[in-house]
Amino acid sequence: MRGVKETIQWMVSSPERAALLSPSRRRQCIDHMRQALGVSERRACRTLGQHRSTQRKVPCGLPDEEQLTDDIIELARESGRYGSRMITGMLNNSGWHVNHKRDERIWRQEGQKVPQKQTKKGRLWLNDGSCIRLRPERSNHVWSYDFVQDRTHDGRVYRTLNIIDEFTKEARMIRVKRNLNSVDVVDALSNLFILRGPPEYIRSDNGAEFIAKKVHAWIGAVGTKTAFIAPGSPWEN
Repeated sequence: MRGVKETIQWMVSSPERAALLSPSRRRQCIDHMRQALGVSERRACRTLGQHRSTQRKVPCGLPDEEQLTDDIIELARESGRYGSRMITGMLNNSGWHVNHKRDERIWRQEGQKVPQKQTKKGRLWLNDGSCIRLRPERSNHVWSYDFVQDRTHDGRVYRTLNIIDEFTKEARMIRVKRNLNSVDVVDALSNLFILRGPPEYIRSDNGAEFIAKKVHAWIGAVGTKTAFIAPGSPWEN
């Protein structure tokens, strides 16, 4: 069994050594070593490089330390993507006169950290867990169709009607004309339904060509259901 001195030196040279650099961390380590190994305070302080007066000094924070800590935690809770520097600025704007080093110290002591940035996703679920967006499960389950507009080299406008299968990402049809309306939508869908069969759902935005009564009546007649994106949700388009 290695000796007391070798054990303490081994702990200091371990990967956790960086955590012992502060006097408070060294103080905790020395107290633990005295209880675990039964060594004297003098020997443990000498081995870890801690002055005995530092070890015996009881740290006492400023009178406003507790209130400042509560305010930092509250601001961190309300502003989840802000780090300690932003929290320091918010504290100073609210009337505190805080050095960023003091804020960072409290920030670390309370275990605060900025959460990892999450990947942006479409709005698929409500707060109660109910789904508000139909998700494709197989081929021919959900189709989507929409218009895209551009100009030719002479500046004239043309439009394309794009129809895709949301599950396979296959472009089922792209119809190009200078002008497309609800009659063209019905004509394109009828040809495609004959070739590929009707889907269970067809999704679109709330454009005039897609909410026209003529289009609704024809789609309902072939047994396909319509699904519109939520207003103000362009990421679902």
